[in-house]
Amino acid sequence: MKSATQSLPYPALRRAIARRLPDGLILLCGGERVARNADTEYDFRQKSDFLYLCGVDEPDCHLLIDPRRGRQTLFMPRIDNEHRVWLGHVPGPAEAKRLYGVPRVAYCDALPKELKRARQGYRKVYADQAALRAHRPVLRGLQPAPGELAEALRELRACKTPGEIALIEKASAATARAHRAVMAAARPGWFEYEAQALFEAECRRAGLPLLAFQTIAASGANSAVLHYHRNDRRMRAGELLLLDSGAECRGYAADITRTFPVSGRFTARQKDVYSIVLQAQKECIAMARPGLVSAELHRHSMRVIAEGLKSLRILRGDADGLVENGAVRLFYPHGLSHMMGLDVHDSPGGKKRMLRNPFKFMLRFVAKLEPGFVVTVEPGLYFIPALINDPRNRRKHRASVDFRRAEGFLDFGGVRIEDDIVITAGGPARDLTDVPKEIRDVEAACGR
Repeated sequence: MKSATQSLPYPALRRAIARRLPDGLILLCGGERVARNADTEYDFRQKSDFLYLCGVDEPDCHLLIDPRRGRQTLFMPRIDNEHRVWLGHVPGPAEAKRLYGVPRVAYCDALPKELKRARQGYRKVYADQAALRAHRPVLRGLQPAPGELAEALRELRACKTPGEIALIEKASAATARAHRAVMAAARPGWFEYEAQALFEAECRRAGLPLLAFQTIAASGANSAVLHYHRNDRRMRAGELLLLDSGAECRGYAADITRTFPVSGRFTARQKDVYSIVLQAQKECIAMARPGLVSAELHRHSMRVIAEGLKSLRILRGDADGLVENGAVRLFYPHGLSHMMGLDVHDSPGGKKRMLRNPFKFMLRFVAKLEPGFVVTVEPGLYFIPALINDPRNRRKHRASVDFRRAEGFLDFGGVRIEDDIVITAGGPARDLTDVPKEIRDVEAACGR
């Protein structure tokens, strides 16, 4: 079995959190298996913070860091033969030391005694809520600081190490192959879940059985549903399929979206809409640099979408005015970017990194871009009945929107194009995504 420490510096990450929180014990509780129903369980996925510090992909573990004494101890459940009969091999302490680079490994039943000894000289415990609940009696009298622990971990996790980026690249490469496979195979008469099944099979074939999130395979008007998950409609000739999914490599996510014609060729109207989204995405990727505030990238994407909708004679007026009055958000209601890492919507860092949102609407990610940030760039243009037919929107934006013309697009659905990029120190962002997106290349990939 390959050592987890061969690609990620877990010991250094644990030392880094100890340096940030030197005045208290640090205690994290790993994930537990979650019941699906009766005696069956969901696939286990480790908690992201625990995975970040340990690389341990086994349930029911704990991590104790004693900054003052320089001790790091991983606690693992004691496994009996009945467990081995049903679930197979689980690393023991000696093997876990080698796999995860933790200097001390013990069984969980030794943790209460270890906590009693280690707490001497501390007034504070930096523990997550699960650990505080599990060990309340032995931690009584110490000041709990779960918020400070979470803040410190958010700060550490924001800028990705080269090893982390390598894992994201591996997830992205598998995701790209899966997207290309679906482009080549999907055709009228397929159900959306057939596209989903092929995508996920390709990720498994690459050795990545877990996805970063639930696959979105949305055809026709369903492609205007931002987080569509039913995936049960039969695709028709002349429609678009929006496929948004990503593999996960040792916990690190990819997140790629492509929108392509089910019949293999874009119609003239589809080209018009698709070209607007593609222009917005390409310009924003080219702009991405350290020091630029992510909200400015989003503002630029809204301007491009607004100008495109003006060219379609759906919006009218100055592009900046259409951004400020919110008219463009009837057709582009989500943010351009989010951070990515161990969570597909990863933390953008702690309070020091978060900036004031300049918009009147909620924006998930507002921060200065920094080298090592991995972010998505995913503009979209959608024709959503709930927004276009809303009487309040019609009253508010009657001067800016030709609603009658917009109604002619209600059968269209939407287009989203999403790449994953790394912000670099010395120049333009590096695009990790190798999936066709130019119109001629998409049609060639569809092969029909």
